[in-house]
Amino acid sequence: MSDKIYRVNMKDLSYKIEDVPEEWKGLGGRGLTSTIVATEVDPECHPLGPNNKLVFAPGLLSGTIAANSGRNSCGAKSPLTGGIKESNVGGTSAGIFAKLGIKALIIEGIPEDDSTFYHIHITKEHIEIHPIPELIGKGNYEVVDYMMDKYNKKVAIMSIGRPGEMKMLISNISVKDPQGKLRSHGRGGMGAVMGSKKIKVITVDAEKYKEAHIADPEKFKEANKVFTKALKENPISGEGLPAFGTNVLVNIINEAGGLPTRNFKYGNFDHAEDICGETMAENIKERGGKTTHGCHAGCVIQCSQVYPDKEGKYLTSGFEYEMIWAFGANLGITDLDLIAKIDHLMDDMGVDAIETGVTLSLATETDLIEYGDGERAYEILKYEVNRGTPTGRIVGSGAGNLGKLYGLVRVPVVKNQGIPAYEPRAIKGQGVTYATTPMGADHTSGYAVATNILNSGGYIDPLKKEGQLELSRNLQIASAAVDSTGMCIFVAFPALDDPKCLPALIDMINARFGINLTADDVTSLGENIIKIEREFNKKAGLTNVDDRLPEFMKYEKLPPHNVVWDFTGEELDSVWSYLDEK
Repeated sequence: MSDKIYRVNMKDLSYKIEDVPEEWKGLGGRGLTSTIVATEVDPECHPLGPNNKLVFAPGLLSGTIAANSGRNSCGAKSPLTGGIKESNVGGTSAGIFAKLGIKALIIEGIPEDDSTFYHIHITKEHIEIHPIPELIGKGNYEVVDYMMDKYNKKVAIMSIGRPGEMKMLISNISVKDPQGKLRSHGRGGMGAVMGSKKIKVITVDAEKYKEAHIADPEKFKEANKVFTKALKENPISGEGLPAFGTNVLVNIINEAGGLPTRNFKYGNFDHAEDICGETMAENIKERGGKTTHGCHAGCVIQCSQVYPDKEGKYLTSGFEYEMIWAFGANLGITDLDLIAKIDHLMDDMGVDAIETGVTLSLATETDLIEYGDGERAYEILKYEVNRGTPTGRIVGSGAGNLGKLYGLVRVPVVKNQGIPAYEPRAIKGQGVTYATTPMGADHTSGYAVATNILNSGGYIDPLKKEGQLELSRNLQIASAAVDSTGMCIFVAFPALDDPKCLPALIDMINARFGINLTADDVTSLGENIIKIEREFNKKAGLTNVDDRLPEFMKYEKLPPHNVVWDFTGEELDSVWSYLDEK
């Protein structure tokens, strides 16, 4: 049976299962979510109103044996940026969607009776929608345990915490991983969109499904062998990430002078050694945790981990660089265990680590919190944000809105979304991505750190302007295409360095669907996705002026290199000028 579109209407609690339109059949992941949002959502709609839609779509290779293909995409009009948003995540949802033949899940409308929240349960060719008052106000871990018991553990789970119920802009959608822990559709306030539709949890039957159909199984297996070999032999994806997780980057970025510190005042953190990946790995080994495991089935990079406390009890998992940077260098917490405790709390609450951390570090310029006060950060999250107090609502609105309420000038956002863990003044290619991606400040949209800092795909001096516009443009195009396959962003490292890697990825797509894509076709796919997203943003009211970094970065010199952001508006506008003319 061919794939289908599953459509849920929350207004009347009904559903339809539809054939996939011809123009959507060659799309998956980000390519499909952005196309559906651009086609069916009025760009001028209120993102938390009845006319926004929440779209989930597995990647083109999700549900297969392809290494690292377990990413699921989520799309909507973002209540944080006001533009289009795609967020992808590991966990178990992508594979189960694909194996059930769900090309996309589209959720539309808002219940006429908004007095309760609902549980959506999806099985093969059937959807159940029930009120679930017993889970209102509950954290994600309790929701996951409840659903695991209800369905005898054979279920994929996507849920929101209390901030999502309250439609806070820092809220995300949490997804159960293979170990029963949580991963996140972070960035952009996707949890607020799900909360606006009064959905507390979505479960997907993980018992009655078959493997995704492969048109040419033998060709697929051979291509996957080549692809997997490239992942394992690359020094970054095969050695650095498995050994120290993404947090291996703390020392690397700190040494490069690009680790944003104290609300983007400095590029170095004096206590980097206390929070770095090497220290984290030592703690894990001493305490009996896990230094490596995958966030989804089929992961061969294994950059995730399980981090225990000093007594060997579970603290958190998926302890990522961006989280540790946001609460470490940028907020000033030097106790890795306390950062892990906060990470666990935020998973339970369902809030985005980057946006929340950037907001709290910005709040050190107010009377809400002092730099380095980790206990106060924990208290604000647990007793203010999670309860929806006035202070919690301010923090829960994100960095851009907190900055406006307090009349602050040094607000590190692009399109109202907090800038992630790489200083754009010191890593200029990444700054171009932050400015020009349709997604708002998002490091995964075009990871120029690979070439600026990690010497992957060559080297372009991160402190100089030369080559950065082209680098970011090419990486953004490639990232849009990769986000459509269901692949993890870290396949970019071997794809940049190993000439066999990208052809093998394309061979897998061809073998999966019985088609004949070329490298040029993949480039065209990436370009078309970005063009669609930019057109949506323009219709939503965003202009070229939104493709800019904060003004303070133009005149504040960043130590230790004492650099400023020196790209002109005209230079940034040139990144996509050729697409706009097509």
